[in-house]
Amino acid sequence: MASATATAKADQSAGREPEEEHARRPRLRFGGSRLGGFILALNLLSLLILFGGALVLNEWRQGLIQARQESLTVQAELLGNVLGELGISRGVPTPELDVGQAANWLRDNFVPNGQRVRLYDINGLPVIDSYEVTENIPGRPLPPAHPAGAPLPGDPAKASQREADHKRQVEAEIAAEVERALAGEPQTTVRRNESGDRVVSVSIPIRHVRQVLGVLTLEAGNVDEILDDQRRALVPFALVALAVNLLASLLLHLFVARPIMRLSAAADQVKLQRARAISLPDLEERKDEIGDLARSLESMTDTLSTRMDAIERFAADVSHEIKNPLTSIRSALETLPLVKTDAQRDRLTALLQQDVRRLDRLITDISNASRLDAELSRDRPRPIDLNRLLADIVSVYETTARPDDILVRFDRPAQALRVAGRDGPLGQVFRNLIDNARSFSPAGGEVRVILEEIEGDLPIRIRVEDDGPGIPPENLETVFERFYTSRPKGAAFGSNSGLGLSIVKQIVEAHGGRVTASNRTAEDGAVLGARFEIVLPSAFGPGRRA
Repeated sequence: MASATATAKADQSAGREPEEEHARRPRLRFGGSRLGGFILALNLLSLLILFGGALVLNEWRQGLIQARQESLTVQAELLGNVLGELGISRGVPTPELDVGQAANWLRDNFVPNGQRVRLYDINGLPVIDSYEVTENIPGRPLPPAHPAGAPLPGDPAKASQREADHKRQVEAEIAAEVERALAGEPQTTVRRNESGDRVVSVSIPIRHVRQVLGVLTLEAGNVDEILDDQRRALVPFALVALAVNLLASLLLHLFVARPIMRLSAAADQVKLQRARAISLPDLEERKDEIGDLARSLESMTDTLSTRMDAIERFAADVSHEIKNPLTSIRSALETLPLVKTDAQRDRLTALLQQDVRRLDRLITDISNASRLDAELSRDRPRPIDLNRLLADIVSVYETTARPDDILVRFDRPAQALRVAGRDGPLGQVFRNLIDNARSFSPAGGEVRVILEEIEGDLPIRIRVEDDGPGIPPENLETVFERFYTSRPKGAAFGSNSGLGLSIVKQIVEAHGGRVTASNRTAEDGAVLGARFEIVLPSAFGPGRRA
């Protein structure tokens, strides 16, 4: 039995089709998926913040170093021009740099903070260092005093050796830079100084006219401080990106993970507690993929619940219908040993044979009905020409008809009418209706199959009419119920299982159509016969045909 939740949900959803309501809901999407666009936007935002900040700072660093190189180059050229052209030289005919006068001039006119100037003679030997001239000795604060009794951090000899190696490497780099500048080409580099700090260095040749007198080297030693400031400036961007990612993760958890967990729990509840419906109204109202999933699960469980109820009813009806011939057979077998005449024995034997045939017919129709759903879902619908299908079916009746049989006539339209479906089940529909009409038609009567096109969403109509006694008005709806039988007088008992019209309705509805039963009446209200009417959608849409 369905749970209270399923019952309540069934009451709420009575009178509406879940699939149709789902299709009518507005679907606003960003790039095809509203939830996917939301997730993508949040993640892209965090990445753009992080990488945008990194790119901006990296561009700033490169530009800053380049600007510092250009500034030092301008300063070095200005100093070199002054040293080379304002008489700070001696020697005729070959001019030479006056080291003393150059040192005094640099001491009086060049004392910039954070910069260092060096002067080299024509042989590449150092003659002036601004740190020595201005007594501005480079260095870094000493580390804290070593605690008494604590182990030494390392071997002093090895540390001294590393410092000596680094100093020789720095001197070699400076010597190579000066040598290239003495060749007449200005040099700009970024290298390490004796203290291990990164410096921007510019070396230009000092000229008197065209004669190279020496090399002037300018260094700016605050590059590492600038880079550290840039790294510290990147921290806010990283923190903002982290906050956005955390917010995105929280939103994903609240709007994606938790609803999916709730849907999973509801599905487990359906499985473990044998409930037949999932009801999560707050999720079903969402207009994203989670809402679609909740509505799909609700529709699926409702469909399964309906199918299970139908199976239960079908099993109960089958049990009831099979019991009737079995009870009759059991009674006949119990009576058979008591009969004394051959006539009575023959009558019981005939009754047994009739019940066996009835049981065989019933089991066959039940088997066909139980396989119908699987056959309908297995075959792929395709356009079917109803003119040809009905003509082939009617021709079989015409070919096998005897002189006293009921005639079957087919009235076809001039144009071809096609439906999207499966020819096997549709053929079974028309054969069941024709056989049913023939069984009710009187001798000399006629069954008419009429195919025509009408206006509306279901533009193809098939009518099957007979000249029989018609259908009682109170049974116009019940004729499509399973195991309903109301046979005319003289019909063989047990020759019909009552599943034919039920199968007809099931197949027609699976093809998106409707089937109805009515009576043909004269002007005075007299019943002229029964009429079964089927309307189906066109394979090419409303108002279109091949």
